[in-house]
Amino acid sequence: MSAGRVDLTYRNPVLDADWSDPDVIRVGDDFYLTASSFGRVPGLPLLHSRDLVNWTLVGHALERLEPEAEFTVPRHDCGVWAPALRHHDDRFWIFWGDPDQGIFQVNAPGIRGPWTRPHLVKAGKGLIDPCPLWDDETGEAYLVHAWAKSRSGVKNRLTGHRMHPHGTELLDEGEVIVDADRIPGWFTLEGPKLYRHDGWFWILAPAGGVETGWQGAFRSRAFFGPYEEKVVLEQQDTDVNGPHQGGWVRTPSGEDWFLHFQQRGAYGRVVHLQPMSWDSGGWPVIGDHGAPVAEHRRPDLPAQPPAAPAADDDFPGGRHGRQWQWTANPRDGWATQHSADGLRLTCVRSAGAHDLRTLPNVLTQRLPGTPCAVEVGLRLDSEEPGARAGLVVLGDAYRWIGLQRGTDGTVHLVHRFAETVAEREREADHPRPAPDGRARLRVDIGAGARCRFSYDTGEGFRASGHVFAATPWRWVGALLGLVALAPSGQGHAGTATFTQFRISTRKKRADQ
Repeated sequence: MSAGRVDLTYRNPVLDADWSDPDVIRVGDDFYLTASSFGRVPGLPLLHSRDLVNWTLVGHALERLEPEAEFTVPRHDCGVWAPALRHHDDRFWIFWGDPDQGIFQVNAPGIRGPWTRPHLVKAGKGLIDPCPLWDDETGEAYLVHAWAKSRSGVKNRLTGHRMHPHGTELLDEGEVIVDADRIPGWFTLEGPKLYRHDGWFWILAPAGGVETGWQGAFRSRAFFGPYEEKVVLEQQDTDVNGPHQGGWVRTPSGEDWFLHFQQRGAYGRVVHLQPMSWDSGGWPVIGDHGAPVAEHRRPDLPAQPPAAPAADDDFPGGRHGRQWQWTANPRDGWATQHSADGLRLTCVRSAGAHDLRTLPNVLTQRLPGTPCAVEVGLRLDSEEPGARAGLVVLGDAYRWIGLQRGTDGTVHLVHRFAETVAEREREADHPRPAPDGRARLRVDIGAGARCRFSYDTGEGFRASGHVFAATPWRWVGALLGLVALAPSGQGHAGTATFTQFRISTRKKRADQ
């Protein structure tokens, strides 16, 4: 784009990483978005935008997962599922379903908090995807939710409740307000978002499965129905599979927009922005006559400088940025604050350190959805034989490259992996000396999340091992991670220091 020229269009996805199950609201001139965080901590990410295209991460609403005892170890497909974000009575509210616990909510006077501790609104197995509505016309409050068959034996239906206006409890046992088993061709109805518009109660909800489904709209003059339905967004002849659940938002000038996700394998669930209008029958029309757009005119909002959630980190004072999450509730002492830059991780002792998928002390961030190079500096300070630390691409299969202290006190560059069904790591390449106990680690990630690992121990970068295709978890995209470990034993095992974490995007090569 030439100097001074304003780009009047945007391209999807607007969030090209795993921001699963997004929901969005507008408060004044500001837009806010949250997403599923499953078993990672902190949870409930909070993003901010002024133009619906450029987003920054401003914090998290959930400091720790509860009950604490349930999340001392990784539970990658549990925890926070499909939150709904709302603003009511001068407070921000987030409701979500934990499929094993029930429906929770937190609230705060401002998007940056302080947020309340999680409050259990309704206990039960398989209660997922809740969304509240405070009806300004009647003063009533409602809540709708879906069902997880894996926990409840029930799916493909939406249950509605009256809710206390304080948002603390439901006032009835609930009743099925949409039974998609009765709608020919519909299956796996989930992810409802509840609205009031033009005299109707509206539910926007996807069906048909994450990778193959469509967006439906349901409307009724009464909250408890009956509802009529219509498909309002589907893949058609585009390459946007799904397209799956999201949220509707209106700009100050009256434009309507819809944010939803697309499942992209190891990259997770990336977020698309779709224009939205209304047809002569009063139904929403999303995208280009019901098909997702790849490129479109920007929303009628003041121009904003390019922005994206942070990725790079110098770890000032030993603190990591907001983009990082642990794979379970963290414990004191995993990271040490100090006066210089660099992340000083304790080499945590663990009998299960042969499998990084089982460890809570892996510090992660999302895998970018575009080709990129990931680099980080590492110094292994621990003198403990067997202590090791490194950079990992973590999923249902994983691979990591880093440094390990030998029994003779020397440090070696090591590169290891574990396949999906494997319970132990294997060598991905032969260990090599790292005489200074330092290395610069690198992963080049190409199309299809194919990862090429390399290292620099003072003589320039050298390739290591074969190409590794990153894999997702069940509901979560692959993650980038930093980890420091030590064999089981007694006492402090020392630390490892990570410096200058960088992610640089690059254009796809013709052979990728």
